[in-house]
Amino acid sequence: MQCNKFSGTISKNLGKVKKRLVKEMIYGIQASKDVKLSNISRSLKESIPLIKTEDRLSRNLSDEDLTCAINSHIMRLADDKIDDTMPIAIGIAIDPGDMMKPYAKAMENLCNIYDGSEHEEARGYHLCQVTAANLAHDRIVPLYCEAYSNKAADYPGSTEKLIEIVKKVKAYIGTKGTWAIDREGDDMDLIRCFTDESLQFVTRLKMNRYLHFGKNRVRQVKAERINRHVKLNHKAHIYISKEGKEEFIHLRYGAVTVALPEYPDTWYTLVIVEGFGQQPMLLLTNKQVPIAIGIHNNKQLWQIVEIYLTRWKCDECYRYIKQSYNLEDFRVMGYNSIRNITILVHAIAYFTSIYLGISIKLRIMVQKIFILSKRFFGVPSFYNYAMADGIFELLRHSKGGIIGFKSRIGPFHDTFQLSLFPD
Repeated sequence: MQCNKFSGTISKNLGKVKKRLVKEMIYGIQASKDVKLSNISRSLKESIPLIKTEDRLSRNLSDEDLTCAINSHIMRLADDKIDDTMPIAIGIAIDPGDMMKPYAKAMENLCNIYDGSEHEEARGYHLCQVTAANLAHDRIVPLYCEAYSNKAADYPGSTEKLIEIVKKVKAYIGTKGTWAIDREGDDMDLIRCFTDESLQFVTRLKMNRYLHFGKNRVRQVKAERINRHVKLNHKAHIYISKEGKEEFIHLRYGAVTVALPEYPDTWYTLVIVEGFGQQPMLLLTNKQVPIAIGIHNNKQLWQIVEIYLTRWKCDECYRYIKQSYNLEDFRVMGYNSIRNITILVHAIAYFTSIYLGISIKLRIMVQKIFILSKRFFGVPSFYNYAMADGIFELLRHSKGGIIGFKSRIGPFHDTFQLSLFPD
């Protein structure tokens, strides 16, 4: 079975007990579409009392943090899947980067977070996920994921944590791609990190900061008024999905060279887009983009906008791991357990997004999984939801759980394939 083979790959350097845990959790989460240990234990269908299975999973989840080890293997696998044209989106501890536990009281390192959906304070854990995507919006590559708390003893600070993650990802994929980040990326320490690490980036600026611009680079203006000083000579018309309906919107955009007051000698391109809301969208980038009026430059400017809009597509990966596997419904108490469940769900996201499509034979299997998913309106462009449904339908026909996958070679032989058309 392919998930057995994948589990062995991402747990290569772990001990025997932890290898078994990774394999059982990756199978069980997909077979139950849930992260509750009781449902995962049921899906394993072992011939021992259910409580014994659950106790074993709970004990092995809590005694060692596997986040770093599994993230390292996933980034190693993903390295050759990233090219220079792909935006790399990073989500942080604002919507949708959080896991809310509003009724929890005794969970380890439970902290205050901001619920971006409800625009209010909440209780839970921060969630950071790094995902690469292409501009055609038909391929995503999950790279890194981590649940963390600002009450943990090793928490370095919000910006420092983000910089730490950027450097970890860069260690595996180098300077490929363009990093795209929301308003939380409007932080001088983070911007300097991208610059010092030779990483291209596009970040959305907050409206309350000041900018230097003009021929002599001496004029200063508040960001919310910069559009009054720049001609928006270019136009675009796009469709966006809003509350289940497609909406056609008209955009005007232009660009200007600016500097930030903290580093007045470093110049960036600011792309200004009007049409998404009452205030313009301000996108700061260090990519080399000529801003003179012209058809060629128009395409280059629009690519900056596309890179940022692709970040919204990457946000779908957050919703996928939350909705398809009930990530926020975990029922474990320990901090290690919470982090381990999160990274294992992230591993499943990589498995369904990339691993099942690495060969023609597996692509055929993917198409059959789509059939099993029983979608009413076909498979959406973000097909991971259909993959989750199809794999669940496939695995629920197993009568013996993961222990039932046997061959003449051994009880857990990786090359065993479960039939895609069970009786």
